[in-house]
Amino acid sequence: MRSWWGWGRVDRALDDGQLRALGEQVGLLLPLDGAVTPVPDVPPLPPPRIRPPASLASLVTDDDRDRAGHAYGKAYRDVVRALAGRVDHPPDLVARPDTDAAVAALLDWAGDTGTAVVPYGGGSSVVGGVEYRGTGPWLSLDLGRLAGVSEVDPVNHAARVGAGTFGPAVEAGLRPHDLTLRHFPQSFEFSTVGGWVATRAGGHFATGPTHIDDLVQALRVVTPIGVNETLRVPASGAGPAPDRLFLGSEGILGVITAAWLRVRRRPRFTAAAAIRFEHDADGRAAARAIVQSGLQPANCRLLDPLEAAIQAGVTDGGARLLLGFESADVPVDPLLARAVDISRAHGGTGETTGGGTGGAWREAFLRAPYVRDALVRLGVMVETVETACAWDRFDDLRDAVVDAAGPRGSTVVTYRLTHVYPDGPAPYFTILAPAPRGAEVDRWDEVKRAVNDAIAAHGGTVTHHHAVGRDHRRWYDTERPEPFHAALRAAKAALDPRGVLNPGVLIG
Repeated sequence: MRSWWGWGRVDRALDDGQLRALGEQVGLLLPLDGAVTPVPDVPPLPPPRIRPPASLASLVTDDDRDRAGHAYGKAYRDVVRALAGRVDHPPDLVARPDTDAAVAALLDWAGDTGTAVVPYGGGSSVVGGVEYRGTGPWLSLDLGRLAGVSEVDPVNHAARVGAGTFGPAVEAGLRPHDLTLRHFPQSFEFSTVGGWVATRAGGHFATGPTHIDDLVQALRVVTPIGVNETLRVPASGAGPAPDRLFLGSEGILGVITAAWLRVRRRPRFTAAAAIRFEHDADGRAAARAIVQSGLQPANCRLLDPLEAAIQAGVTDGGARLLLGFESADVPVDPLLARAVDISRAHGGTGETTGGGTGGAWREAFLRAPYVRDALVRLGVMVETVETACAWDRFDDLRDAVVDAAGPRGSTVVTYRLTHVYPDGPAPYFTILAPAPRGAEVDRWDEVKRAVNDAIAAHGGTVTHHHAVGRDHRRWYDTERPEPFHAALRAAKAALDPRGVLNPGVLIG
């Protein structure tokens, strides 16, 4: 069973013993009050203010658990409010269309009744992307029935996938053909193809196609004025690309119902190593040299010393550069050897291959959202902030983030580089601090504002792969050029003339 208030599955949450052990570990870093917030039942919800016509009734539910589970995403502020039994403005109804025609009919009905429609994939948003913050009635449009790998094209290495297909189901549909999408965000198990496309999601791999953008061949989108289906070709120079308009549109222009995605042969050869650096600055220099050399490692993830200690069990005080290569065609050991040589030239030592540090970090990475939920119950504010910047701006940006996060001694800030490009890294910061009971959201808002102000002031983007949603809107408004803003407003007015699709996201 999916958790209605927190991450993932109910049976994978930390149990009481694990919660106590975590509290003891975190208590060595932060002052905790010893209290543990209990897991609540679904609170009573206000009755729906709208009812669907008989023709749509079979697609719609007003079940309280369903409505509560669709009210929020999975950001810290979402978990805090749910744990407190606060579901202030749940969707009036949850709809699950099973055809494009059903999507169109629901949009028509919503337009006629002035009902806001928020598309919903897996609900893993951490930026307020699925939470409507208006005052009127709203419908959560769950695309889970528009799922499955419906067609595989082995000649052209492409597959048609329904928007509501979760990550594991994508790979299960491709595996019999010895193919893979090679897109593994941390939310892989609980996020969908439609959500990836709508938010320009980033995957796990550090180089190569890092975002879903590069894997999209064509899209089918149901808009309030008709269906937009793009041509399947490897590339085109015919004007602005019609599918690019919907990449990153976050549900404000139409409902993505299916995508043709570029797939590849599954890797047969892999090689990995973990390189120790006394100073994380040397590890960054090595990562930059590796990616600028033309090598394209699948993994080139730098963990600063504290991140390495917390997430990978490293006890020697050093940073770690996790390297990995893979190929469907040729052994990759020579590529790894060259990357290790580059690392050694920058002061790297003591590489280990196979599991070890990399394996420990991977397990912690997959478990992290459940640990985050447990930390929230222990009274810890947990915020993750990711961005991308030029290599020569990283030091100042990192220092500004640390200063903005809160007073040293009562705030812990770690970082890792999740992706590396020839012109800059994508750093991912984790911020831990005691949260004042009853004022957790206020404290989170304060830190969120200060840290993102610091990122914007030092040349970073407001998001590399978490999307804009509602929580990043104020910084997106300043990052986005005004002529583009005008064009986006015009596209919104043309495609969604009654303004029902995900109001409050990207534009006013």
